[in-house]
Amino acid sequence: MSIFLLLFIVMPIAEMAVLIKVGGVIGVLNTVGLVLLTAVIGAWLLRQQGLATLLRANQRLNSGELPAREVAEGLILAVGGALLLTPGFITDTIGFLCLIPVTRHWFAAYALKRMVISGQSRNFQFRAGQGPFDRGPFGEQGRPFGHQSPFDRESRFDQDGDIIEGEYRDSTESDRDRIEKK
Repeated sequence: MSIFLLLFIVMPIAEMAVLIKVGGVIGVLNTVGLVLLTAVIGAWLLRQQGLATLLRANQRLNSGELPAREVAEGLILAVGGALLLTPGFITDTIGFLCLIPVTRHWFAAYALKRMVISGQSRNFQFRAGQGPFDRGPFGEQGRPFGHQSPFDRESRFDQDGDIIEGEYRDSTESDRDRIEKK
């Protein structure tokens, strides 16, 4: 709740106060011109940095790598662009920080680090009193923590916990292709 209070109530009030102070010092028309100038410079910088980030992401995809950092930077660029289009000097400052490569890289690294840490902490489970050979909630034996291990997805268990192996045939293969192979 506090973040929404900051974004929708406190931030516009702070922006108006700064605009009024700056307008009192340099004049109303100069203040409006400065706000428009920051929007134009921000749009140009957003286009330039966005294309560079898109090219880097494309190169990483073509080399078979996951462009996680580029995706995070793309989101930061989008936030920075939106902040630059919002009239005001506080949002313009934050928007420019999102567009400058050095600070954007830092924001992206911080965001990725937070996502990895929060993702790891949410997926961790610990259940005391159950071992790999204890019976699970459905009476299966040999399944750790009462379920099938992700490493045994292709194996099937019978009621005694034994692995049942067998042959399989690809059902998507057409009859004509099977005949041609023989």
